[in-house]
Amino acid sequence: MSGGREAPPHRRTPVLGSTSIEEALVKDQPHDGSPSDRQALEAQIHALEDEVATLLRDAPFPWWIAGGYAIDHFVGRTTRPHGDIDVLLLHHDHEELRKLTAGWDCWVADPPGRLRPWPLGENLVPQIHDIWCRPNPDAPWAIQFMLDDGTAGHWQSRRNAAITRPLVDLGARSETGIPYLAAEIQLFYKAKSPRPKDLLDFEAALSLLADEQREWLADAIRLAYGEGHDWLERL
Repeated sequence: MSGGREAPPHRRTPVLGSTSIEEALVKDQPHDGSPSDRQALEAQIHALEDEVATLLRDAPFPWWIAGGYAIDHFVGRTTRPHGDIDVLLLHHDHEELRKLTAGWDCWVADPPGRLRPWPLGENLVPQIHDIWCRPNPDAPWAIQFMLDDGTAGHWQSRRNAAITRPLVDLGARSETGIPYLAAEIQLFYKAKSPRPKDLLDFEAALSLLADEQREWLADAIRLAYGEGHDWLERL
């Protein structure tokens, strides 16, 4: 990989959106699908979610578990292995987030996607949307925070400003009280350039989507990605 500065010793600074960033941030181990293996996987997932819930316990802003974890909550089971856990919040809340993660090693992705450390007290420009955090520089990456647009009362997609939703309707809560992103909104994110794992999440959730969720997702895909999207004929 050319250019860029060095990340912590066991990681090179990857380019956002490339295969290398997935390899650099993921901490999956192979899973064989056996009952004991699935139990270990679910224990890992619960531990990560508990870590997020503890970290953000006193957050003065709304946040939601996102990514494949959100789909798992919607489906009601663990559908596949995951890497770091994704958390969505609004961009204007990132300064409060940094206060809560003061003891963590946090990096941001400067456009077009080069990772660098995020020092305490730095106000992030609107073009920065991704933050990766770990408890210390020697630990694996644990949490990816995704910053999206919005106001105090509404979420607004940065992929198309016409796609909005009140924050109170942006997700639901698990049985243990953990907020997670609504399935149709998470699938909208995944629909931009679906990877194999995104297709798995789409298949896992599709039959469980209510009519209004299917309609919202189809409308959002048309607005952001066009009429020719492969998922539209399934919705």
